[in-house]
Amino acid sequence: MEVGAARLCAAVVVVCSCVLNSLLKRFPDAYGWGPMSPPVAPPGWSRWLVPPAALSVHLSIGQAYAWSVFKPPLESALGLSGTQSALPFQLGIVMLGLSAAFGGTLVERHGPRWAMTVALVCFSSGFLLSALGAAAEQYWLIVLGYGFVGGIGLGIGYISPVSTLIKWFPDRPGMATGIAIMGFGGGALIASPWSAQMLKSFGTDNAGIALAFLVHGLAYAVFMLLGVLLVRVPRPRERADGRPAPLEGVQVSARSALRTPQFWLLWLVLCMNVTAGIGILEKAAPMITDFFADTSTPVSATAAAGFVALLSAANMAGRIGWSSTSDLIGRKNIYRVYLGVGALMYTLIALFGDSSKPLFVLCALVVLSFYGGGFATAPAYLKDLFGTYQVGAIHGRLLTAWSLAGVLGPLIVNWIADHQEEAGRHGSALYGTSFLIMIGLLVVGFVANELVRPVHARHHEPAATVPATTGPAPKEGNDVTRQQPESA
Repeated sequence: MEVGAARLCAAVVVVCSCVLNSLLKRFPDAYGWGPMSPPVAPPGWSRWLVPPAALSVHLSIGQAYAWSVFKPPLESALGLSGTQSALPFQLGIVMLGLSAAFGGTLVERHGPRWAMTVALVCFSSGFLLSALGAAAEQYWLIVLGYGFVGGIGLGIGYISPVSTLIKWFPDRPGMATGIAIMGFGGGALIASPWSAQMLKSFGTDNAGIALAFLVHGLAYAVFMLLGVLLVRVPRPRERADGRPAPLEGVQVSARSALRTPQFWLLWLVLCMNVTAGIGILEKAAPMITDFFADTSTPVSATAAAGFVALLSAANMAGRIGWSSTSDLIGRKNIYRVYLGVGALMYTLIALFGDSSKPLFVLCALVVLSFYGGGFATAPAYLKDLFGTYQVGAIHGRLLTAWSLAGVLGPLIVNWIADHQEEAGRHGSALYGTSFLIMIGLLVVGFVANELVRPVHARHHEPAATVPATTGPAPKEGNDVTRQQPESA
């Protein structure tokens, strides 16, 4: 059976590669498949068709948050340790940040359809390679497929719609990016039960895991293809004489942005906010169990799983709710909320969390909503500071903060908890020091946010060197040129 599954997976990989190569040759630049010809929206095209295109990609790659479903079966079928079974996910997150950083300029140059196609190919191929690895009992293929190849798909897919959404919604950039990035946070809510049911049906041996990976790869390819076909860029605005209209307001290139203190301050802000949020998210189930283990009402495994689901919902809701709020109160103010109120929530958990379950759950939900909101608001904050010229590329570079935070947050919480346990402590005492560190990190992020100022004119691009705008003309009362960064 294992040999048959391996041959099936190998055959699917070859067939999919041939089909993709045929499609790319068949569709010329005129259809928007060429790297230098992003698909331009025809007259009358509704901009509200673009968020669903972005969601089809983000809901798919959001499966990464459901990797834990595959950990126990892999450990059992292939004889892996917990650390080994986590490697594909960890490598995938690292590759997400690196591919977003290095591929951001290519995304800006070639357009959203090219980027979504690359994301589709890499993400789906990662599952197909993983299926082959599981069937052949070659774990390195799973690491290579899901972690390395699939991780590239994660990064390119994550940033693929950001610049386009901001250009379609210059009046509400926070809401627009929040809709798409909400999908990444909510992808696990779909993938977790779906994957679990698939493993239950196919079996948890290596052949069943291989078949589950295979179905994932094919299903996500079809779903992401909807976004590839649907996405459009807005038509260029023109002057009365027919020449392209220049971009308005501050415009900074990705290369120049890296030379500004504003970029590195925002990098620090995002890193601190993500570290604080992922510190709870990664260890949520054992954390709530430990906090109330010594009380008269301990938390059951089922209740802990429900708590994790609530955190995922808060993460998703925060991405659209808080980012939309930033359109009303400003980006600097909303990050004051994320970081300042977040530090207060951690303080309440540290002081009173083990005495009240509702308080613990409420504070954790608020922190996770800020975690998601911080991701979704970042592109709009970048747009306020650097303009729309190369905001996708700048956003890709900013996501390297996520790569560091994804390692730093779990490391802090787990390392300290392990040492506290070795010292004979238990319950909420395992996490007190971790929470103090998280509070300190959030304070550092708060200070960094306060130091953000408008970008100095020496970094601005001359109007003559900036390509024609691809954004729709701002509606009356929503002039994008008036949306300048706040002065502190």
